[in-house]
Amino acid sequence: MSEFRRIITNWKLRSRTLEVGRRTLVMGVVNITPDSFSDGGRFLDVDAAIAHGISLLDEGADLLDLGAESTRPGSKAGVSQAAVSAAEEQDRLLPVLRGILAARPDAVVSIDTYKAETARAGLAAGAEIVNDVSGFLWDSGLAGVCAEAGCGVVLMHTRGRPEEWKTQAQLLPNEVLATVRAGLGASLERAVEAGIGRESIVLDPGYGFGKRREENFALLARQAELLELGRPLLAGVSRKSFLGHALAPLHGGTIAPVEERETASLAALTAAILHGASVVRVHRVREAREAAAIADAVLKVQSEG
Repeated sequence: MSEFRRIITNWKLRSRTLEVGRRTLVMGVVNITPDSFSDGGRFLDVDAAIAHGISLLDEGADLLDLGAESTRPGSKAGVSQAAVSAAEEQDRLLPVLRGILAARPDAVVSIDTYKAETARAGLAAGAEIVNDVSGFLWDSGLAGVCAEAGCGVVLMHTRGRPEEWKTQAQLLPNEVLATVRAGLGASLERAVEAGIGRESIVLDPGYGFGKRREENFALLARQAELLELGRPLLAGVSRKSFLGHALAPLHGGTIAPVEERETASLAALTAAILHGASVVRVHRVREAREAAAIADAVLKVQSEG
């Protein structure tokens, strides 16, 4: 019988500690951007973004992830001369962060940024976690900011930059896991060398970030092997394009639109939990919590058996 497993440990954040692994933690997404692939423009208004974040908390989100720059395929994220400036990113993000924490002081908030300046400002405003899609590759100063603050860190694997993804060489199925593991291992090493404690780090395989269609399923099938790096895993599969491509036969041969990927998102989320994810990053919290409860029940029975 296949054995499902995940790491049960404490995740040390800036001002508190969360237990991860005994129950799946649900991270609700708040995109404060005009161009995110899923809901770009819907929450660019400060009041709308604050209200959305509070709504996600009311639905049961354990933590929120606020992002103010899109890293969708084809975007210019990570390219300094074309990316959203740190000042613009902070203008979008900080009022929302402050508004959510004013309404819900106990909320655990992550900021999705690869910029040291934005991370420093967000942590000073009350964020607990920095979620870096580049795994400390795109801004050499970010690791030091996180180490100084003693915050929680999510290090994600990204293969190349968004504008390169369509032209990258395809990976063979047996190359995907090795590529992601090597990249995450290097990010983990960079973090530790900068003075970040291992207990503060969660790793994200980076579904869709430099992985083409079937490569994501090859990664998902072997995701649990990444636990050998010794840190809990976060999985963000919600509404990703590889799910839309898998659904194409049910949509007349064309990729399923974003709004038609919710059931597939829940299926992928459940698979990710059963293959080792302790935290899931989602757009719709209530449904994710229900799916996670079932996956958690399976894991609980197996651990007790």
